[in-house]
Amino acid sequence: MQNLSFKVQRYDPDKDSSPHMQEFTVPFTKGMSVLDGLLYIKENLDNTLAFRSSCRMGICGSCGMLINRFPMLACHTPVEELETDKIEVKSLPNYPIIKDLVPQLDLLFEKHQSVKPYMIREDSENLERPEAGLYQSVEELDSFMQFSYCIKCGMCMAACPTVATDSLFLGPQPLAQGYRYCADSRDEADKERFDIVDTPHGIWLCHMAGACSEACPKGLDPAFAIQLFKRMMASQSLGIRKRPKAAPEIQPPKEIKPMIEVPEFTVQ
Repeated sequence: MQNLSFKVQRYDPDKDSSPHMQEFTVPFTKGMSVLDGLLYIKENLDNTLAFRSSCRMGICGSCGMLINRFPMLACHTPVEELETDKIEVKSLPNYPIIKDLVPQLDLLFEKHQSVKPYMIREDSENLERPEAGLYQSVEELDSFMQFSYCIKCGMCMAACPTVATDSLFLGPQPLAQGYRYCADSRDEADKERFDIVDTPHGIWLCHMAGACSEACPKGLDPAFAIQLFKRMMASQSLGIRKRPKAAPEIQPPKEIKPMIEVPEFTVQ
């Protein structure tokens, strides 16, 4: 490949009535990502192009976009893996557009916040005393660890067909994170979260399309988390779920080990 054809979605709410596509020619360099191509356009061809990016390492989730009709992280998508010199880039679907490739993610964060994605315990002092830890076995950690790697990029929501038809549906990201905390042995607010997600626009609207898991760049498999969440809630409703005891507190050692003497600096 010598040159790449980038078809990029453009939309300025102050000027445009609807999004349209604009084509740019970008020179190909080995190892370049889709984000590199967009940065080339912004730096050399059109500095008005708007998009989000930050870490460039597939960690922050800022550069989630619809690349050749599939949700991907632009920084984590090498051009060579697309196996074409024609690249179409649009803003993530199922979100309002702020400008060009920048989606408005407010609703995602509001839904995420609604499932109370944080540790809740009946004895709140356990969380307020940093010197007191909570015991957790390796098996208990493994039960939710997979789902704790969410970077909140929102691409699972963009891929979900139910979110596309019902904007009030909680969606795979909040539901998967709701399960992550209900499955955590240190947490005691599972019944509280059950009531939050058991609504007409809640967990039971998920029909296991699996598109969210296919789109997740971190391999979380949110569709699987949602099914585990359903099983947990159903067993609770049938009275067959044995709720495990909350993780006990680990008292800090009474004797503190002496600090190791630090040698003097060799260079003053």
